[in-house]
Amino acid sequence: MNWDDTAPSTDDAAPAGPDRLVGADADGEDTAVEAALRPKDLQEFVGQERVREQLDLVLRAARARGATADHVLLSGAPGLGKTTLSMIIAAEMGAPIRITSGPAIQHAGDLAAILSSLQEGEVLFLDEIHRMSRPAEEMLYMAMEDFRVDVIVGKGPGATAIPLELPPFTLVGATTRAGLLPPPLRDRFGFTAHMEFYAPEELQRVIHRSAGLLDVEIEPDGAAEIAGRSRGTPRIANRLLRRVRDYAQVKADGVITREIASQALGVYEVDARGLDRLDRAVLTALLKLFAGGPVGLSTLAVAVGEERETVEEVAEPFLVREGLLARTPRGRIATPAAWAHLDMVPPQHQAGGNGQQGLFGA
Repeated sequence: MNWDDTAPSTDDAAPAGPDRLVGADADGEDTAVEAALRPKDLQEFVGQERVREQLDLVLRAARARGATADHVLLSGAPGLGKTTLSMIIAAEMGAPIRITSGPAIQHAGDLAAILSSLQEGEVLFLDEIHRMSRPAEEMLYMAMEDFRVDVIVGKGPGATAIPLELPPFTLVGATTRAGLLPPPLRDRFGFTAHMEFYAPEELQRVIHRSAGLLDVEIEPDGAAEIAGRSRGTPRIANRLLRRVRDYAQVKADGVITREIASQALGVYEVDARGLDRLDRAVLTALLKLFAGGPVGLSTLAVAVGEERETVEEVAEPFLVREGLLARTPRGRIATPAAWAHLDMVPPQHQAGGNGQQGLFGA
């Protein structure tokens, strides 16, 4: 139940790719359901034990001092709980929360309008903070450090900077690409945390809690089956749970067992490791058409009928994380685990560790 609800929306965003049941970005249905499933405090929040412990200390200390909490930076893949934690921070501090995103702030004036309307102690959640415009980013430096912004009135030699004092507030920034944040911005956060992917046992707890809230009867082995296919991401686990619930209601007696979960996810083409149609298409092309590689990314994308960016940004990260695909200077190669997963036997040149020379260009 720990997942984000703001997806990239501008042209420079990573491509969304085809609609995917195992995609980690939120869609309209996810956003509506997540509102009901989100934990309301740190005790309800499942997983991220170290982050929860550290954040609890930060918030309790701030409350004891009667001060606003330090600015918080949360980084990690989509769907791991950054938006949820920002709402919990506001709830723990007894403060309202304002939610916006980096792509929505393209001018310094956009940010100034938001900052000038904040109440004392309010939490400002800024998703995809690395995608703010540079002028707005520079304005944010002063706002975070001195609770002040200079509003420029007029243009050219006659322009005048009017200082605007701001009430103390807490900025919670979230990013999926922490390396793109400039050091001056990172340094102004008092607390930074990296969100890790979830272990299957943690996802089972997520699924059991969500099943209770959705009034779905699920057996432990059914929850384990869904958790094993959820790619370490709570948002995906909840999405799969809803689809398995539908299958169980239509095809069975409404109770989710391991067998029912397996049958349902088979219908939705999510295999035992969480790979979907696109993931398997990439692996199948790599193995069957290019003998396991190395092959250039553009060539591989053409082979599966997708854009290069879709393969690189949507399919590859999970395949690499699962140890099924590797990136090399000569191109993409399949690992022994990929051959085993698709029940295929590598050609002779693969037996010694993929010794084929690069034959397929980028």
